[in-house]
Amino acid sequence: MLEFQIPKNVQKIGIDIREDELRYHNKRVALTKEFTFDAAHHLHCYEGKCKSLHGHTYKLIITISGYVDNIGIAIDFGDIKNIFKEVVDSRLDHRYLNEALPNMNTTAENMIVWIWEEIEKNLSQYYTDKDHRLEELVLYETPTSYATLKREWFLEDRKTTNDK
Repeated sequence: MLEFQIPKNVQKIGIDIREDELRYHNKRVALTKEFTFDAAHHLHCYEGKCKSLHGHTYKLIITISGYVDNIGIAIDFGDIKNIFKEVVDSRLDHRYLNEALPNMNTTAENMIVWIWEEIEKNLSQYYTDKDHRLEELVLYETPTSYATLKREWFLEDRKTTNDK
């Protein structure tokens, strides 16, 4: 049986651990945070239930990577939250997406690319170095239906006749 104990001493910087010991490694690490927002939309040129005005509680999962700093932190979870609040929540929560987003069909596939572009623009406000980067977004439209966008897919250069 595992025995739980209350620590007798709380570790103190400079006494029990040196400042140069706080960073354990020099590896890239990704941190992920989940958020929700509510919004309404409808789809154009679509024959199905979603052509009618309706709403969703969207769940957005944001993954950002970076290298740890001198105290062992790669990304502050609070920074990811602030980026979400500024970029997504303030512009899409409790909004009619067909008005809030640029002209597009408000599918999860289109929305996730727009969200990626907006987060990437704002990431430099928090991290000026080039080592921090957006790695993955997952946008749930319902609890069982979602779109995923990964860094390597976003960077692919696929030429089609429909590209702008």
